[in-house]
Amino acid sequence: MLALENLHAYYGKSHVLHGVSLQVRPGEIVSLLGRNGSGRSTTVKAIMGLVDATGSVRWRDREELVGRKAYEIAHLGLGYVPENRDIFPKLTVHQNLMLGEKAPRRGAPARRWHFEDMYAMFPRLKERQHTEAGVLSGGEQQMLTLCRTLMGDPDLIMIDEPTEGLAPKIVELVAGYLRELKNRGISVLLVEQKLTIALEVSERCLVMGHGRIVFEGTPAELKADAYVRKEWLEV
Repeated sequence: MLALENLHAYYGKSHVLHGVSLQVRPGEIVSLLGRNGSGRSTTVKAIMGLVDATGSVRWRDREELVGRKAYEIAHLGLGYVPENRDIFPKLTVHQNLMLGEKAPRRGAPARRWHFEDMYAMFPRLKERQHTEAGVLSGGEQQMLTLCRTLMGDPDLIMIDEPTEGLAPKIVELVAGYLRELKNRGISVLLVEQKLTIALEVSERCLVMGHGRIVFEGTPAELKADAYVRKEWLEV
């Protein structure tokens, strides 16, 4: 579904990604792990056309994404949940969700997500649907950002650090949300630091270090590889 080959990315003259290659298959959750500064967030930004990149990012074996604008990539069926959430603070919860909607793609199946789904998944958002988003707690803003992206009905969603700074109860809600995405046939590329969440929800785990993929395997294989965890993950 999504295939990166020899992807390099840059911030000005700074060379951040050094030949990243990876795949995300239909209906699969893949976790991208690593310490801060390893290149995880830059990878998803490069896929989404938000940083300068060379190499190849292929979508459904037919669309080359490198060189396209972010809005063009979104209209092809990719969703992106940024780490900094980027809610519209002066708009209500419901208005933020409305802005996530986009016209259905030609030939696409019926929409999988509606307002009722968002409010059923996160009842707290329903309670606060007429509240300005800027006064929500950090956890509520994270829920809102996740749901706003889903309202665009993506086939693959990239989520950057969804549990960062959240209380344990909200972290478990997010884990359930990720499992629900898989149940509805949506592929997920998850950038995450909490190893427990990644191991719980993923089919495969990729570990990054110094802008490269240094490990790829199942959660069980990562659990069993003490060297990789110590060298590239543990602080």
